Amino acid sequence: MNPWIGISLGDPTGVGPEVTLKSLAALPDDGTRYLILGDRGVLDRTRAALQLDLKVTPFTSYHAMERVVVFNPLPTPLPPDLKCGDPIAAEAALACLLEAGNRCHRGELHGMVTAPLSKEGIINLGHPAFVGQTEYLSELAKCDRTAMMLLGQDDRDRWLRVVLATTHVPIKEVANSLTQKKVELAIECAAEACRDLGLSRSRIAVCGLNPHAGEGGKIGTEEITTIQPAVLAMKQRGYDVTGPMAADALFYYVYRGDYDVVVAMYHDQGLAPLKMVGFDRGINWTLGLSFVRTSPDHGTAFDIAGRGIANPMSMMAAIELAQKLIRQKSPN
Repeated sequence: MNPWIGISLGDPTGVGPEVTLKSLAALPDDGTRYLILGDRGVLDRTRAALQLDLKVTPFTSYHAMERVVVFNPLPTPLPPDLKCGDPIAAEAALACLLEAGNRCHRGELHGMVTAPLSKEGIINLGHPAFVGQTEYLSELAKCDRTAMMLLGQDDRDRWLRVVLATTHVPIKEVANSLTQKKVELAIECAAEACRDLGLSRSRIAVCGLNPHAGEGGKIGTEEITTIQPAVLAMKQRGYDVTGPMAADALFYYVYRGDYDVVVAMYHDQGLAPLKMVGFDRGINWTLGLSFVRTSPDHGTAFDIAGRGIANPMSMMAAIELAQKLIRQKSPN
């Protein structure tokens, strides 16, 4: 099978176009076809500036033999002189995300990789409920049992894998938004991810929410009322899960290999250690969707956009993981 992977180009004034083209130019031709959802002019100008030997042709059909094709979901090309954070760029990013998501949902694409966009830019367009691409695609696909996994490896090929019980939630609202059901879902998704990655085990460690995992209820009760009941319930269902444990020590044990994946209670609790370990090669993987979706674990990087110095390793890792997951789902 020669899979089709969609790549939504993200904010065209960020580093998305650069890391996308650099990645596709560096990856070997293994039969995978790539449909970039984005503006061809942006791609042509970026490719010329980078002096990349990569052919990108207009999309005609899924029977095409070209390796990399492009389709612009917008009715007109983007202006060539857009500034970083321009509302037109945010509008284009959202249109590309929607197009890629719809094509995946219809089964036309086997999976998708999303380049970074500006959440602030999307919200400023008049979409106040937009909190991230993960949540947007979950709603689009009508999947209410999804979770975000971040994974990355260091220069010695040691992996850290993190599943979040809550995602883009303000710190002051985390405790109120955390439920036993969410923790159980994160544990379930973590185990399924280990299976999809081909790991021989799925040893799951669960973080506490409070410092020192609440000190037996002395500095927080969420461990007693919410997290521990979830862990016990999943143990009874046969999952190899431990916790809640103090997060400040837990990541050390996960990193040295005692566990295969950690369930973190909120965004920065899980992502700060992950980015410390695998900043250049971190991957965001949406678990529980009806199709494969990955993305690089970095933002638009407006401060270096257009300078040709963006590191494509995270984007390459996201594309490679998408390829692996798609081929495992449909080996023939």
